[in-house]
Amino acid sequence: QVQLVESGGGLVQAGGSLRLSCAASGRTFSSYCLGWFRQAPGKEREFVAVINWSGAVTYYTDSVKGRFTISRDNAKNTVSLQMNTLKPEDTAVYYCAAALLPVTVRGEYRYWGQGTQVTVSS
Repeated sequence: QVQLVESGGGLVQAGGSLRLSCAASGRTFSSYCLGWFRQAPGKEREFVAVINWSGAVTYYTDSVKGRFTISRDNAKNTVSLQMNTLKPEDTAVYYCAAALLPVTVRGEYRYWGQGTQVTVSS
């Protein structure tokens, strides 16, 4: 069992940066791959980034490549998403999630946080 709690969302101007964090509880945290998803109003929840258990493997959706960086600290049971050069289209609720493999498919993620709002103004 893994419980996830996101933090770090907020309001930022276009071109700015935010760092999202996700704190996890559970002794098996380091066994899971951690992903970030986002959901904008009226849209499906979409994959953003994922990192494998060791941190050696990461994947990003094309729209955030070069702007977002996912990282994890297994000693602190946390995963982070550094978001730079933010755009209004990045506005969404961002969710942290855990899966057994570093996949992009939402249905493969077993555990989810409650989400944190990110709003980027133009």
